Amino acid sequence: MNQSADVIAARAKLAARFDAVRTGGKGTMRRTKLAKHQSTTVDDKQLQAQMKRLGVNNIPGIEEVNMFTESGSVLHFNAPKVQASVAANTYVITGHAESKQMEELLPGIISQLGPDNLANLKRIAESYAAASKPGAADDDIPDIGENFEEVSKS
Repeated sequence: MNQSADVIAARAKLAARFDAVRTGGKGTMRRTKLAKHQSTTVDDKQLQAQMKRLGVNNIPGIEEVNMFTESGSVLHFNAPKVQASVAANTYVITGHAESKQMEELLPGIISQLGPDNLANLKRIAESYAAASKPGAADDDIPDIGENFEEVSKS
């Protein structure tokens, strides 16, 4: 069998590449890559240990937490578990978070708005003002051709 020099060089290169992944000697199977499964319980235990080191305490009676972003959306936690360490200036909020627009939460969160959110509130008020133009309320009332006072007298 005459094999070209290119084929022999390619086979040698391929054999050199696969020699490094054998678990034993020549003729053994190649090593398979094992996926590492890391459980979340280990991370949770480490997090609890760090919070214990900081000395966080539970704060009961908090019904909701709203975090305002610069884009105008609100990160809303309903019935969260809140822990705090005032000395370390650390607050831990755990629970189900929903990203909502400020318009969805507006009547209830006006007292929570600070000076940073006034621009967003002004933008929302302008959009509502543009949506309800003056004179638009008259379009919703149908015209009635009769005079009710005359009908009631007879």
